[in-house]
Amino acid sequence: MPTTTRLLRRAAAAAAAALALLATACGGADQPSGPTGEGQEPVRGGTLNLAFFPDNAAFACLDPFQTYWIEHRTLIRNFADSLTDQNPDTGEIVPWLATGWQIAPDGRDYTFTLRDGVTFADGAPLDAAAVKANFDAFVELSQGSGGTAYGASYIQGLRSTDALDSKTVRFHFDQPNSSFLQATSTTNLALLSPASLRRTPQQRCLGDIAGTGPFTLDDYTPGQGVTLSRRAGYRWPSPLTKNTGEAYLDKIRVGYVAEDSVRTGNLVSGQIDIAWPRNPFTVEDRALIGRSGAYLRSRSLPGVSYTLYPNVADGRPLADDRVRRALYRALDVKTLGTTVFGPDYPAVAGAFDSTTPYFAAQDAKLAYDPAEAGRLLDAAGWRTAPGEQYRAKDGRRLTLTLAVEPSSIGQELFQDQLRQVGIEVRLKVITQAERQAVVANGQYDLLGSYFTRADPGALQFILVERLANSKALARNAQRPETAARIADLFSRAVQTTDPAQRQEIYGRLQSVLLDEGVTFPLFERVQYAGIRNRVNGFRFTSESFLDLRDVWIEP
Repeated sequence: MPTTTRLLRRAAAAAAAALALLATACGGADQPSGPTGEGQEPVRGGTLNLAFFPDNAAFACLDPFQTYWIEHRTLIRNFADSLTDQNPDTGEIVPWLATGWQIAPDGRDYTFTLRDGVTFADGAPLDAAAVKANFDAFVELSQGSGGTAYGASYIQGLRSTDALDSKTVRFHFDQPNSSFLQATSTTNLALLSPASLRRTPQQRCLGDIAGTGPFTLDDYTPGQGVTLSRRAGYRWPSPLTKNTGEAYLDKIRVGYVAEDSVRTGNLVSGQIDIAWPRNPFTVEDRALIGRSGAYLRSRSLPGVSYTLYPNVADGRPLADDRVRRALYRALDVKTLGTTVFGPDYPAVAGAFDSTTPYFAAQDAKLAYDPAEAGRLLDAAGWRTAPGEQYRAKDGRRLTLTLAVEPSSIGQELFQDQLRQVGIEVRLKVITQAERQAVVANGQYDLLGSYFTRADPGALQFILVERLANSKALARNAQRPETAARIADLFSRAVQTTDPAQRQEIYGRLQSVLLDEGVTFPLFERVQYAGIRNRVNGFRFTSESFLDLRDVWIEP
């Protein structure tokens, strides 16, 4: 039996089994699919037990400005507040620690008025001097780290922060930066007390910090866990939170569990209250969670989808735009998603996930059409000889090297889809430590990356060379004329504060990314949570993180 037929039959069988499992999980009056206290008055007290994927050495940090790891950013959101908040449904920026703001006509000055009566967990007041201390520390850390602190991308171009009086702070940029308002809502720009900022960066990473949030950070031991406690007297929530006072929970205990199946088992047995997986739950685990009486919540992570970036350097197969266009037609992104993650998994529809403000679906440009892929490859001179599986030109096989990390998923199915149109894909397994050298030396044809932020400007830090975290990846992914066009669109988008203009510019950008073969989206990045049915008030933030301010436990 041909490989394709076997694979498709396996995929079909898996999908049928998955549908049956999901039907079982969702059906039956004795199998609740939501919180049991819904509609009841919240109850105060109790400890919430939460399990994450382990924080390895690269992610052992709880300082807002330094960490990118989603798991720790979701905790930060609960002990450190921000100047603004972002509505996850509309993308609108709303006041929080700042009651309002003004943006200068030239887009270079942002002036915020601060809320009265806010204090940090160590008792220090939130005033303009404290805000200035935070942003001065951000700039210093950005420069001292060579720009590798993850929050550095949120303050590009910030030249000064001035306390105009005790309740007014002004930020001055060397050029317009319309993304800054959204940046002030993020966890990476959450505020810490002045005393916290006097600690070393390493001390801050290890939890010697105080925020203004409804919980205090009691303890963080890398590799073991985190403990948060309710903060007495909290009364300055975001307007997006229902609870206007102190948190309902007494404590939050976070542990790290490496195995997905063990984490799920701990949830269904009642040892933990929330299982927060790194990758989406398997269909089997989702069914098991449903049968246990627990429930699932999910939301796509905003920002850059899980995307492959090409190496278009001279002499590489993907230097030819016809080969890049053929890849779009050879890839069935819907089947990729549903085969790997289950039949109800959303298909990726562009360079950004669908929860990103200004998202514009590009479904037609990602339409599966293997016959058209074959025509494009024929036109590029890559043809299949009789009896041969793979295409060749001038005696050279059409081979693409896909660099993947050990934890990558779906690469075998990707490999098989391209095989069907005569493209050989060789998997080059690399560690995170090896990645920088592989990219710098151009030892790949395709390599994945993503960036979580509820603003399309996040992609600048992958593709605009002067801003990119990996300048080599930005250079390799696009020809100079394309890079200049993309950089210009980003520049125009961040220099206007008119939402309609930004929508139009970002719409054009999303088209260009696919028209020029710069991004190859594979998966919508979906964050799942498995939740015990005694847990009520679960809510995703605009960053698809966990907001525990409304969460309470039914006794």
